[in-house]
Order: sequence, then structure tokens, then C-alpha cells
Amino acid sequence: MGADGIVRHLSSLLAPVVAAEQLVLEGVAVRASGKRRVVVVTVDLPDGPGGVGSDQLAGVSRAVSAALDADDAFPGPYVLEVSTPGVGRPLTEPRHFRRAAGRLVRLQTRSLGAVQGRLVEADDDGVGLEPVTAGGGTRRVAYSDVVSGVVEVDLAGADFDAREG
Repeated sequence: MGADGIVRHLSSLLAPVVAAEQLVLEGVAVRASGKRRVVVVTVDLPDGPGGVGSDQLAGVSRAVSAALDADDAFPGPYVLEVSTPGVGRPLTEPRHFRRAAGRLVRLQTRSLGAVQGRLVEADDDGVGLEPVTAGGGTRRVAYSDVVSGVVEVDLAGADFDAREG
């Protein structure tokens, strides 16, 4: 089985395992590291804001490890990494935008070019952005107009409190 076939196989194997832990499988990647393979499994909450707790991440890691050991998809040792998407994850699905509620985002749009703002709402059709500059109200952007989107690191806003050092 080639690399793409292994990733497809592991994705179909692990999706129900991750779902049983009330999470969503965001992706699976396999890369070489010396004589071992590294299996990278990315999981996330099904919807809405918040984060995956460490206990939940530990539980899904154990479940994924057991499934991989039972399946024996590839011979030899492997290292398992289970994590959540980082800030740099592209926003490609309505669920991703809902997960980023309250965060600073940058969108590349077809009609407006680059737009930056705090994501104040996300539904099945699009998002509402509050501009980072003073003035103006919430700007509505339809998903059909979004070319790409990412969460921006926001050191001065909701993601960081300077008083906490």
C-alpha cells in the first residue's frame, strides 16, 4: 500500500475511534523519522468555541493507539502524535469558522480582497466580522466569497491578557 493508501486507510480506521471520544478527525499524516514512522493524528471539537481538554486528548490518544496496534497497518515501530489544529490551520469549513468565534481572523475574499476582523458570528452561510479599526459595524462575508481564511495571533486582544505576563 502506498503512502496515500495508508493515509486513506488510517483515516477511515480512526474516524469512528475519534468520534467515539466526541471529537472530529481533522487529518492523518505519516512521515518517516529514521527507521520509524511518525503517525500524526489531528483532532478537534465537533463545533463551537473552546478547546480540547488534556484529559480528552489523553483519552483519544489511548484509543487511537489501541486501534493502530490492532490494525497493524504497517510493520515496524511507529511514533504516535495526537494533537489539535494550531492557530495556523486554514479555515475551510463552516465548523472551522464557528470554532474560531471571538478570534481575530484574516480572510482573503473575491470581492473585498484581504479583510481582517474579530469573528463575531458564523452560521451555515457566512461570517460576521467586526473590523479591527475603529468605526463601522459588523461586516457580513459569505463563505462563497472567501478564498482563504486563517486565525491571526492576537497578542493585544481576546487571546492574550498582558496583565498575566
